[in-house]
Amino acid sequence: MPHSSSPALRCLALSIGLAASPAFAAIDAEGAMKVFQEAAAICARDAGALWGRTLCGPMLLVDPDDNAIAANQADGGGALKASGAIFTGRLPASEILANTPVQWSGTPWTEMLWPLPDDAARRRVMIAHELFHRIQPELGMARLDGGNQHLDTLEGRYLLQLEWRALAKALAAPDAATRRAAIADALAFRHERHRLFASAAADEGALEANEGVAEYTGVRAGLSTPQARTSYAIEDLSAFVAAPSFVRSFAYATGPAYGLLLDQADPGWRDKRGGGQRLDQLLAAALHLGAPADAKARAAAYDDGSLRASETKRDQERTLRLAAMRERFVAGPVLTLPLTHSSYQFNPQTLQPLDELGTVYPTLRLAGDFGVLEVEDGALMDKAMKQATVSAAGIDASNLKGPGWRLTLNKGWTIQPGARKGDLVATPPAR
Repeated sequence: MPHSSSPALRCLALSIGLAASPAFAAIDAEGAMKVFQEAAAICARDAGALWGRTLCGPMLLVDPDDNAIAANQADGGGALKASGAIFTGRLPASEILANTPVQWSGTPWTEMLWPLPDDAARRRVMIAHELFHRIQPELGMARLDGGNQHLDTLEGRYLLQLEWRALAKALAAPDAATRRAAIADALAFRHERHRLFASAAADEGALEANEGVAEYTGVRAGLSTPQARTSYAIEDLSAFVAAPSFVRSFAYATGPAYGLLLDQADPGWRDKRGGGQRLDQLLAAALHLGAPADAKARAAAYDDGSLRASETKRDQERTLRLAAMRERFVAGPVLTLPLTHSSYQFNPQTLQPLDELGTVYPTLRLAGDFGVLEVEDGALMDKAMKQATVSAAGIDASNLKGPGWRLTLNKGWTIQPGARKGDLVATPPAR
């Protein structure tokens, strides 16, 4: 990794000049420079205060249409070429396209897909969020995500939305007493959810450690005033209600809320993360809160009955969807792909848990030893993350196409019959 002080200096140096003409027209030099300058400003404002080190480092902007790259520095492998104050090239098709940390051409990068959001606040939060992900493992804060299937059930979703409403009330509170009472309500709803579902505490804590803390960092470092941060966090607590599923998206809402409330209750909370405590545990300890209140009794303060009714209706529809997914990805013929050395990109707001069998990804780009799978209409990843399956009904074996997916195999890999009639398996070359 680069020395902790050099990435920020590198970002600042990029403001000197623009390239006369970019190597790839899809990412214009001026737009790329704006992103790199915004990253530099975020890092300069933070000055390592949040996590004890700069957030800035090597950045790749990638256009998913043609894999064109604009980078803020040269790569270790020499694949990029200087073009004025930026570096340009093309990302190989084998590399994953996502907002994520990547190791490519001898350099650890923060990769972001082009174009970034037009809205300045959302763009800056995204930049800071993704910059944090690159240093997250070194801070000892990366966790293996849990499934969070309970957040697609009636009670799981209902209690989470009550918690969101209480957190929004706490963030908007005009005084400490009102804020404390609302926080106590939020923790009561969370405690009840953890009581009902055995794996909920561990699963939610893992995703909040990964994405919740990253989104808090995005809000805290990306926005410059307490008022802007609070407004953004409150907006997220309502915006994610519209997400098709909460299982992989909930932490983007709870992370900033808990983080900002912790900033008020215990400004040194970030130094206590090494103990593995969840955000809710840290907040309860900071406020010296006692036993949680009765969640059922407190629900009436946040729901007039309409939320419960809408979630009950959704759960009835969910039962029908689960039956259809089981028929498609379990009972019917399937093509199975191993997830050895795999990476993937997906929309976290759309994931659908399929009981204890795993999670259905409506859209997905999966790269692995076998090659690349592109999905537009559903794939099932098993709970252990060892294999992915797509429907093999009506498969076009000659073109490696099926209902809503296309497969490109690496050299030597073949499609062979599976254990059941109609099943297929991607098989590696013989050794």
